[in-house]
Order: sequence, then C-alpha cells, then structure tokens
Amino acid sequence: MRLIRPIKKIDAIVRVPGSKSYTQRALITSALAGDKSIIKDALISEDTEHLIKALCSLGANIAKERNDLVVEGTGGNLVTSSSALYLGNNGTGLRFLIGTVSLGHGIFVLDGNSRMRQRPIQPLVDALNRIGVNAWCVEGNGCPPVEVRASGLAGGKTFLSTGLSSQYVSSLLLAAPYAEKDIEIEIRGAMPSWPYIRLTLDVMERFGVKVSVLEERVFRIKAPQAYQPREYVIEGDVSSATYFMAVAAIIGRSIKISNVNPDSLQGDLRFMEILETMGCKVSTSGGGVGITGPLSNHEDLAFDLNDVPDMVPALAVVAAFRKGKTALKNISHLRVKESDRVAALTNELIKIGAKVEEKEDAMIVQGIATSGADIDCYSDHRIAMSFAVAGLAIDGISIKDPDCVKKSFPDFWEKLESL
Repeated sequence: MRLIRPIKKIDAIVRVPGSKSYTQRALITSALAGDKSIIKDALISEDTEHLIKALCSLGANIAKERNDLVVEGTGGNLVTSSSALYLGNNGTGLRFLIGTVSLGHGIFVLDGNSRMRQRPIQPLVDALNRIGVNAWCVEGNGCPPVEVRASGLAGGKTFLSTGLSSQYVSSLLLAAPYAEKDIEIEIRGAMPSWPYIRLTLDVMERFGVKVSVLEERVFRIKAPQAYQPREYVIEGDVSSATYFMAVAAIIGRSIKISNVNPDSLQGDLRFMEILETMGCKVSTSGGGVGITGPLSNHEDLAFDLNDVPDMVPALAVVAAFRKGKTALKNISHLRVKESDRVAALTNELIKIGAKVEEKEDAMIVQGIATSGADIDCYSDHRIAMSFAVAGLAIDGISIKDPDCVKKSFPDFWEKLESL
C-alpha cells in the first residue's frame, strides 16, 4: 500500500523513461539484423526485460549499458529455445514474438502469466497460418500459450478480419522482410490504434526496410530483405508523460516534460490537444512539451479514443475533476489490456466520488472527485499511475499494488515524489 500525499502548488520539469513502444520494436529489428546495433535511452522495465530474455533465448546477445542496449543480432537465424518463451503480461512482446519465431526452424512455445492467458491472439495465429506458419493456441481458447512449429515464413497474401489489436499487424510487418517471398497484408474491418502501426513502419524504415501502404488497408513488403544494424535513439514515452500532464491540469500549475518530442509519431500526443480543449495551456517551445492548468472548460465534451487506448486511464481521471460530462468513446479494446480497463476505471472512479456511466465501448465521467479511497490496481500499471495523479489533489488516496508500475515506469514513484 502506498499513500499519496496531496500537493497545492507545483512548477516542475520532469524527464520520463524511453518509449516502451519504440524500445520493443527496436529490440525486434536489431535482434533480427546482423552485427551490432545500439539502442540508446531505451526503456528498461519489466516488460522489456521479458522481451530481452526471450530474444537472447533465440540467439541474440543483448547487453545493458546504463539506459543503452547493445544488441548483437542473429541475422534472422534463430536458435530453437529449449523452454517456453515467457513474456509475463507483456502483450506487445508476446504478439511480436509469434511473428518472429515463425522465421526459425523448430518448435517454439510462447506463454505468459494468468492475465496474458486471457488476452486474445487467435486473429494473429490465423493470419500467420495463411502464409505458411503452423501455429495454434494450445488450450484451444484463442489465447496463449501458443505453439509454433516453424520451418521459415513462406510468404504470400494474408489478412486480418478483426480489429482487436494493432499489435497483430505489427507482428506480421516486423517478421515479413525475412519471408521467402513477398508478403501482402490486408486489413478487413476497423483497425484501432493506427498510430502504433505508424511507429512500427517508422522503426522498420530506420533499420532499412520500407513498406508500401495502400490507403491504410493493404501493406506490401518485399522479401527476402534484412534489417541493417544501426545506432538508434529512443525518444521519451508519451504514454508515461500523460500522468504528469494530468497533474498540471488537475492541480492547476505548470509541468514541462523535457524529453518528449512535440513532433513525435506517438499517438498519445493527442492528450495535449484534449487538455487544451479542456482549458489548459500547451507549450512546445524550447524543447519538450509543457502543460499549464487549470481545467477551465467545464462544458460537456466527447472524444473518440479508438487510436489512443493507453492514454484513456489518465484522461478518465482528469475527467473526474471536471464539472461537465466527459464521454470517452470507442474504447472496447481496453477490456483486453492488462486488466479490463473500462471496468477497472469505472469501479475506482466511483470510489473517489466521480459519477460514471459504463457502457460496452464507452465511459461517461462527471466530477468533481473529492473522496479518498484505497485503489485496487488489478495488477495494471496504468490504473496505479492514473489514480496516483488523483491522490495529489485528494487527501486519503492509497495505491494497493504500487509495484505494478515496474511494467513500464520503474521509477514512477520517485518521479512523482520529486514534484
């Protein structure tokens, strides 16, 4: 249990960890490249540690030098692991690796913790099987563990007909250059989180592979190709920055996040636009980004958040400090994250005094939150960090499982106390 102490005034400069999204993509591409790559300012967290260990089991050599990762790649020649590749609750890492191990030769098993075993993966398995992979969900329930009997990736045409996760698309894209022949991936139906696919395409291009994209629906990758080793700098994680942006909005003061790129492809930069709509001031001059509260627009507002699921917890907590209603729409895919985030947020926001209407794919939040409470985190780092923000404005908020932040932001509590 961790008690959060309220603060009244704050003007601070904060540096956030490196982007989890960029770090994991760069780990995959550098591990598949030949020779040595250096990933600078990488995120070293529980999630990335799981991925690093798994990639080393596949033949990569990855050494940590402070916040840099030195990666000796495999050149696409993977070693068959003698035991299951365990990813904890790292959904991104596990999904990316299913595509990666299909390039090998032998039997690979990918598994995670009890929550990971509830998170869907069947659409990705089906898409890989259409291009020559022999993979299936061991329990027959569409979730991990997954077994892959790999004999190289044949290539050809495949499709994804459901839009539960952009990570399915990214997994196919990251592996595609090492196929025996060209790959074409068609998206049928809605695709959430398009900004994350843009990140994948960006990392692939930085490591020497260009993807042809036709109207955000069809991806074409020439094969065989190979990623080229390089030095790659990871920018600050905008999802992690949203908690400090939220602090500025709720407390009504100024916070600058010094290592967030205001021109980043990370979709969660939209959080700044939303806070501006809510009456905050935004600055991108002098490097980094700055937010100055308070929340001065208390009219009813609605936001479609299909593309930016990771910022929804912080936004939901901010909404609890507005007098007007805030509708968070098109968020059904949050139900299959580290927790059912729609249900988790609803339960905990009600505890702190907000009014919440929960729907299958939306939440309608109305403040003003005033009650202290013991916050259940559901083993979900984003729930813990979001409600820690509320604790800076409300007396009596305690976080029951503070260590769960290690998944993406190991020194979060130190950064919060530095305020």
